[in-house]
Amino acid sequence: MKVLITGGSGALGKSLKAVFKGASCPTHNELDITNQKSVNNAILDYKPDVLIHAAALVGIRECEEDKKKAWLVNVEGTQKIVNALKKINNNCYLVYMSTACVFAGENKKFYTEDDLPAPKNYYSLTKLCGEIVVRQYENACIIRTNFAPKGQWKYPKAFTDRFGTYLFADNVAKGILEVCQKKKRGIIHIVGDKRMSMHELALLSGSKNVGNITLDDYNGPPLTVDMSLSAKRWRKYKIE
Repeated sequence: MKVLITGGSGALGKSLKAVFKGASCPTHNELDITNQKSVNNAILDYKPDVLIHAAALVGIRECEEDKKKAWLVNVEGTQKIVNALKKINNNCYLVYMSTACVFAGENKKFYTEDDLPAPKNYYSLTKLCGEIVVRQYENACIIRTNFAPKGQWKYPKAFTDRFGTYLFADNVAKGILEVCQKKKRGIIHIVGDKRMSMHELALLSGSKNVGNITLDDYNGPPLTVDMSLSAKRWRKYKIE
């Protein structure tokens, strides 16, 4: 099975490379998702059986401050992937990595695949629009999840009042492998079996000196407060 992974240099991409042995992970120079010719060249040359689209602009503040770039990468880039897959016409299985942040996260928790998304910021909006693009392609799976890499927390502080059913990137990668083996279609939530705060996650990741921050201390674009997901169509995972 020939697997191609976009976004291979990211936290999830690195974990995917460890799970999908021998997968093709083009660099940005080899596959620029904002350029249709570059996308066509990479995909039509390799002709993957499975394509995991994990490349995205994920910084909430960056997406808010540069909406044009966010749309170009997260929405138009996804459209270019779909265009190329339609062009090779080999029924390649497409996995699109979405986010728990497509939900509002207000007065509700444990969102299922059937709940109605309501993005609170521009990043979330572009990821939801990416989901809509992927629905043009029949042999596809949209995966919503929320994860962090193991190791040092990349911020000095973590929210004590933002919540999710978090996993680590390597847990999510293993879940994606299992989804690919079953060739599931539609929307799948890959989730942890425990709701926790971001600060709890930061401590679990191996960081010891992470400070506390609350939403009252925060100044920036709107945030999803409760990102906890449940799963009707897939099993839950224990964070490891």
